[in-house]
Amino acid sequence: MKTLIVYAHPEPKSLNGSLKDLAVSTLTKAGHEVRVSDLYAMRWKATVDAADYGPSASSPLRVPKDSGRAFETGTLTPDVRAEQEKLLWADTIVFQFPLWWYTMPAILKGWVDRVFTYRFAYGVGEHSAVKYGERFGEGTLAGRRALLSVTVGGPESHYAERGINGPIDDLLFPIQHGILYYPGIEVLPPFVLYGTDRTTGDDWPDIAKAWEQRLLTLETAEPIPFRRQNFGDYEIPSLNLKEGLEPAGRSGFRLHVRA
Repeated sequence: MKTLIVYAHPEPKSLNGSLKDLAVSTLTKAGHEVRVSDLYAMRWKATVDAADYGPSASSPLRVPKDSGRAFETGTLTPDVRAEQEKLLWADTIVFQFPLWWYTMPAILKGWVDRVFTYRFAYGVGEHSAVKYGERFGEGTLAGRRALLSVTVGGPESHYAERGINGPIDDLLFPIQHGILYYPGIEVLPPFVLYGTDRTTGDDWPDIAKAWEQRLLTLETAEPIPFRRQNFGDYEIPSLNLKEGLEPAGRSGFRLHVRA
């Protein structure tokens, strides 16, 4: 297995840093190839601008079209091309980050904004009366798997169905479904550590054991059963879930997960 770890935390000695290091050692020991994109160490530029697209940039800048033209002509900036090549190399992608303000750190969102360009991660495939492009189960990155490894400061009860912050699955849905599943990546259930503001060194052995166990199931774990766009569950072109497919009482984001 070839695994890319995309790591976003500014402190190498943090819990996130330790989880990243343990992932590298565990997977390498198990015989897997591992590459790491350490975004803070790389001084990753988080903002999209015309410099990303070189001679393919237009004036005024049109991010989707310009990024697609730069991708197709090979004129994307080298740091973006390198990350796209890593994604195409990988079988599995592990994203290691803290939950900040209910989402990923800005540097990681900037990695997505710049790397997931038009014609690479979206805007591919046939658009017709029966198919609305290759996305949500199809696409450039189909056949790969991803896992979010997320640290959360608050206790688990705050992220439960009735918790004040909302269910963790709802908070992660825009990342897991909207960013990863969109270009075809199968998404594994996340590895979430709660109460990490109060974690001490005494907690590490149990955390490490649980993380190692998850890492060693990357190839065999069942992905979240998100519905595929072009395989009969949705009306086209409205992309509304067909009547009668939802389990009784289910609504919201959970409509898009098969029972």
